[in-house]
Amino acid sequence: MVSAPRLVIAAPASGSGKTTVATGLMAAFAARGLAVSPHKVGPDYIDPGYHSLATGRPGRNLDAYMCGTELIAPLFAHGSARCDLAVVEGVMGLYDGASGQGELASTAQVAKLLRAPVVLVVDASSQSRSVAALVHGFASWDPEVRIGGVILNKVASDRHEALLRDALDESGLPVLGVIRRAPQVATPSRHLGLVPVAERGAEAVEAVRAMGERVRAGCDLDALMALARTAPALPDEPWSPAYAPARESYAPARGPRPVVAVAGGAAFTFAYAEHAELLTAAGAEVVAFDPLRDEKLPAGTAGIVIGGGFPEVYAPELSANRPLRRAVTELALSGAPVAAECAGLLYLARELDGKPMCGVLGAEARMSERLTLGYRQAVAVSDSVLAVAGTRMRGHEFHRTVLEPGAGATPAWGMHQPERRVEGYVERGVHASYLHTHWAASPEVAGRFVAHCRAR
Repeated sequence: MVSAPRLVIAAPASGSGKTTVATGLMAAFAARGLAVSPHKVGPDYIDPGYHSLATGRPGRNLDAYMCGTELIAPLFAHGSARCDLAVVEGVMGLYDGASGQGELASTAQVAKLLRAPVVLVVDASSQSRSVAALVHGFASWDPEVRIGGVILNKVASDRHEALLRDALDESGLPVLGVIRRAPQVATPSRHLGLVPVAERGAEAVEAVRAMGERVRAGCDLDALMALARTAPALPDEPWSPAYAPARESYAPARGPRPVVAVAGGAAFTFAYAEHAELLTAAGAEVVAFDPLRDEKLPAGTAGIVIGGGFPEVYAPELSANRPLRRAVTELALSGAPVAAECAGLLYLARELDGKPMCGVLGAEARMSERLTLGYRQAVAVSDSVLAVAGTRMRGHEFHRTVLEPGAGATPAWGMHQPERRVEGYVERGVHASYLHTHWAASPEVAGRFVAHCRAR
């Protein structure tokens, strides 16, 4: 049963201030002593880091493309269990979703699946009365999407605020907050979006605190909480990593728990919280390590998971850590299970932008001016530690690097959208690819990986 009060924070378009408002609301409510559950629509890894900092709980993604619409409410229920409030930050514009797929993976679709009221964040910096037409259009476009109020962002003055409120009086939607135009809270960006929390340390803490203060000062938190409480209970049972692997062929076995080393630290910040939960439920002992700082793998490591991040930013430091590179290479060449996504793929390459990496794969990686971005449909080309040949999965690509040569002797995936191609590497126990996947949609992936680790 999904019963947590909840709000979806959306906007007409990217750049309207969703992240500032959503993160600020999380921080402001947490400062009141509430247990706040943070969520993000779509495949984004970076915003959930700020959400986690604001709430002290894992930031979780709700991606209807990668996980399927049927898992949205159960995953939400899992994350929001025993919480006083859940705040869901949207993606892009309210009705924007997977390209060419209608409403699929849009904020609007997730709001409908959760039966959650939507708060529309509007950049009011260059309009006055026209704001009413904009809000009316968004509120009436899909009758199943319930917009419960508006937060006006980048308001210039008292006079500007009065004009906006007067116009919105005719819309029937309450103004739940007004945030004045001011110097932006320090949230620096680079080639793939905001700089992750793990790279900023105390700066990120201060940025989140400032977001919370701005939202607390400009928003009616009591009215927002009252709106959140209008969300009805849903009949869905919470998703559970404990029973997910048991439904498949790779149920947890008795005996010693194999150690699965999961890369973290500033260079490898892209990870879904459910992955570690699934590995643990499948019988692994999950131990984090930092390829920037640690010179050894965790004791007894039987398998390695290296997710996404920004190794291109830290290529000199990663390369300088020769003892760890050697340890990773030796374990991978021994046939141990290694799962690498995007940044992990680059780390396993021979070199990255001229800096020596692990050399597990016979490829060289370099930065490119071209952004590769979008949802993908994929099928496993061959058996690997993650999947049997023919397994179909959905995923997401997001990178500005290329590999030369671009394909391994045995590819990991055959892609079917947007074009047909093969991608990635399967060598010995290594599965390395640019494709980000969400294992909650295919829990047998974790079970199969841990089974291979146990066999070691």
